[in-house]
Amino acid sequence: MKNVHSILIMLLLIIAGCGKNNQPANELSTVDVTAKYPYKELILQDFMDVEYIPLETTDEFLCMGSLWGVGKNIIIATNFNNDGNIFIFDRKGKALKRINRKGQGNEEYSSYSRIILDEEKEEIFVNNSFAKKIQVYDLEGNFKRDLLIKKEFSLFEMYNFDKDNLICHDDFPGNTGQSFMLISKQDGSITREITIPFNEKKSIYVRIEDKTVEGQYFVYSPQCKHPIMPYFNDYILTEYSADTLYQYLPDHTLIPLIARTPSIQSMNPEVILLPSLFTDRYYFMDAIEKTIEFSTTNLLYDKQEKAFFRSKVYNGDYTNEEKVYLNSRRPINGEIPSWQHLEAADLIRDYGRGRLKGKLKEIAAELKEDSNPVIMLIKQKQK
Repeated sequence: MKNVHSILIMLLLIIAGCGKNNQPANELSTVDVTAKYPYKELILQDFMDVEYIPLETTDEFLCMGSLWGVGKNIIIATNFNNDGNIFIFDRKGKALKRINRKGQGNEEYSSYSRIILDEEKEEIFVNNSFAKKIQVYDLEGNFKRDLLIKKEFSLFEMYNFDKDNLICHDDFPGNTGQSFMLISKQDGSITREITIPFNEKKSIYVRIEDKTVEGQYFVYSPQCKHPIMPYFNDYILTEYSADTLYQYLPDHTLIPLIARTPSIQSMNPEVILLPSLFTDRYYFMDAIEKTIEFSTTNLLYDKQEKAFFRSKVYNGDYTNEEKVYLNSRRPINGEIPSWQHLEAADLIRDYGRGRLKGKLKEIAAELKEDSNPVIMLIKQKQK
């Protein structure tokens, strides 16, 4: 009987140990947004995978390379001038389809602030934010349905959350409540509100009174702000009014990830902490002072060293230092948290100066001055 008890105890210990390994403790780190941390310099390719995609150039496909969606088989891109063109390329950059449904009709978009690709359902979600609706098209450009958005919402930031929902951020200046929600891909209704605790509501915008016109204001915001950031299968959520960045899981669990000090509630002007790119090891963030200049400090938390730094990141495909700005473009998805578009003329110039290496050098050798840009995908390392 004693041996049986010993075996049972050992089995219980093994089971408990396995359970502990499957549920690692979350480590909450605290960053001082006013501190002058030392610099850490990194080569991008040492911690991220990089893929270069030259976009095919034809008379019908003159694309400036504003990237919105990347799937297993296709890429969605537009021009920067909101001319209504939506270009579909394959993953190697071959031109497939050009869609333009810009107009004032019921099945047309007057503008777009976001374009979301659902490759599994072969649908494109065009956020016609000023018309307060999201319009859904198939990959041929055929209209399918409208998702109507409440007039008091301003849903500029959104991502493909799961097969039924989009995850969205409400950027409406008059919002005094919660900012994050899931909305239905079928009708635009709110399926879940994500609750993040805070005291007084804070805004990222700076309003300056127009002294020439009574009651009017100039409104300024940082060039790059991503309150929703895809992180592998999860999302990092930034409530400007809170002192914590949260990780939101597919099962709707909300985990505190990074705390900041001093409290944003105690600062004037406020310093807002925004994530720019998170990996298994590194958390890249920006501390942005809320003034009209929006002066920014690049921050980095190294999970292995358990220390904070200011960061400088360089592209290893150049022979000398070429900085990479990880927050310069909107994240695409959990696999591709950052990207850049590289102008053909710049690459041809750098090729002529002997500044390029590897695959980027090979691509630049084939470009012409009027070629479409090369898309640089900055991807999470494959395990």
